[in-house]
Amino acid sequence: MARDHARRFLGKSIVVTGAASGIGLAATRLFAAEGGRVIAVDRSPALKDAVSAIEGEVEPFEADAGTEKDVAAVMDRAVARHGGLDIVYANAGVLGGLVPLLEITAEQFAEILRINLIGTFLAIKYAAPKMMARGGAIVCTASVAGLRSGAGGTPYSASKAGVISLVQTAAQQLGGTKIRVNAVCPGLIETGMTKDMYERARQRGKADRIGQLNPLRRGGEPEEIANAAAFLASDEASYINGTALVVDGGLSSSHPYARAEPGKPAT
Repeated sequence: MARDHARRFLGKSIVVTGAASGIGLAATRLFAAEGGRVIAVDRSPALKDAVSAIEGEVEPFEADAGTEKDVAAVMDRAVARHGGLDIVYANAGVLGGLVPLLEITAEQFAEILRINLIGTFLAIKYAAPKMMARGGAIVCTASVAGLRSGAGGTPYSASKAGVISLVQTAAQQLGGTKIRVNAVCPGLIETGMTKDMYERARQRGKADRIGQLNPLRRGGEPEEIANAAAFLASDEASYINGTALVVDGGLSSSHPYARAEPGKPAT
């Protein structure tokens, strides 16, 4: 039976974290456009202005996705406002910089884990009990950096590998509740976290090299990840559970090698 994509989330109670920019903002816009009733969460004071132009039902909620009392309050607010909770997109995260392994402090490592991994755990912990009455979908932003080395700094990569494992174990432990838990693994996407890298490449006249290591030869857009997250959150993905969907232009489909010139065979 054909589905009406424009109404996939009609009346659904949805929480999106990391919603002030990038992937989270794009996802908030998409969920609202398709009828969702969204609580948009971010610790940035820019959140309210960022979501103010979005058409549809969106409530900004300033909170820290890595702080337990804040996450509990967010889920309570969704239930109080919308009468329940159907979808959570645990997207909030920080990059942490490419600090050499032996120069990373324990405090730096812990702060990245607090937001990226513990924050995702908290989203699942406080969302799942509110979803059990009618089922729901939890989507988490992991990364290709969580699959193998070379796509991010050490603490960031470790945190995202943890998110993938968390999604797998959560899906199993929530078995029988009709709650699905999945992750999306973005590759190189132009967001607030990668802005400096993109700007440096443009300033050096090397913008054409952005994303050169993947078969599509380009970086991705936040909307492309939002589309993948929305799919995983929708009924169209009703039999997808405990998995990590890679959206990286094909980057992780191969081990690194020396590329040939276009049109010539690789050696």
